[in-house]
Amino acid sequence: MRREDPVNQTPVPGDHVQQSTSNVGRAVLAVLMLGVAGWMYAQRPTSTSQAEAGTTPPPEAMPADLPGFRPDAWFLPDDDLLGFVEIPAGPFQMGGDPTTDAQAFENERWSGASAQGTVDLPTYYIGRYEVTVAQFAAFVDAAGFSVGEQTLQDPPHHPVSAVSWPDALAYCRWLGATLRASNDTPPELSRLLRDSWQVTLPTEAEWEKAARGTDGRIYPWGNAASRDRANYQGPDTTPVGSYACPDCPYGLRDMSGNVWEWTRSPYQPYPFDPADDREGLGADALWVMRGGSFNDPPRNVRAAIRGGGDPGARRPFMGFRVAISPL
Repeated sequence: MRREDPVNQTPVPGDHVQQSTSNVGRAVLAVLMLGVAGWMYAQRPTSTSQAEAGTTPPPEAMPADLPGFRPDAWFLPDDDLLGFVEIPAGPFQMGGDPTTDAQAFENERWSGASAQGTVDLPTYYIGRYEVTVAQFAAFVDAAGFSVGEQTLQDPPHHPVSAVSWPDALAYCRWLGATLRASNDTPPELSRLLRDSWQVTLPTEAEWEKAARGTDGRIYPWGNAASRDRANYQGPDTTPVGSYACPDCPYGLRDMSGNVWEWTRSPYQPYPFDPADDREGLGADALWVMRGGSFNDPPRNVRAAIRGGGDPGARRPFMGFRVAISPL
């Protein structure tokens, strides 16, 4: 797989900018790297992670009732498919075109000849909301999983944050196994899982199609930034689904802002190739994150924005949502 050396342009607290170049092949930076976007931390992780130390601080007490979610179903959303939304099969335009989006970054360009490319995806499902603290706490409790000091400290209906890429994958594996074993799993989900579909992180193509639909819009709701549609340029996360998005193509929430979302795609130059996402997954690499976070500017919450994160990094602006895909 090809890798590229993205350039850090890193606004950090104190409003000063640091610039450095990272050797992506060795993945020596253990923090979120937003390619040529902004908001990257140029820090190295501590020598011993929270998980390695085996410390899992207790979460806030889980409520007996959480409106819109099912305490009897691992705090998944209270709807017919437990919060999973079908994304129909078909093509969409992927990438950023500076002729229609002046904010597009170079790492969003499809190739030297074309700013965007067509990707044809099969049907898949994706979570309506980002994974919440309550959902992740249910996994931690059931699996005895060790997480970071900050991971479970937000209110239960906020997106879980400070999760690493392995943390997110571990939740996906647990949820898939749990849904397969449960007699209460909705029939449609049970059928998919019997047919070898997997609960996993979305690829960056699956994520982008879910965010922008098939009409090439810049933001999930249209072509202009709107503080009424997403949580960005703010001080902290908000409860998932706080921002209604009637204009979003599939009724998803928080595809822009709140927390950056891990995908299962390695960070590498376009064009996107799903075969590359299955190669070298054990190698030292960066993994694509999408969507921007609560503290990002409008440019970083566009549907085409691409960031890369070290798999072991846990930061308060890093979370995920779950997909069910026909791998």
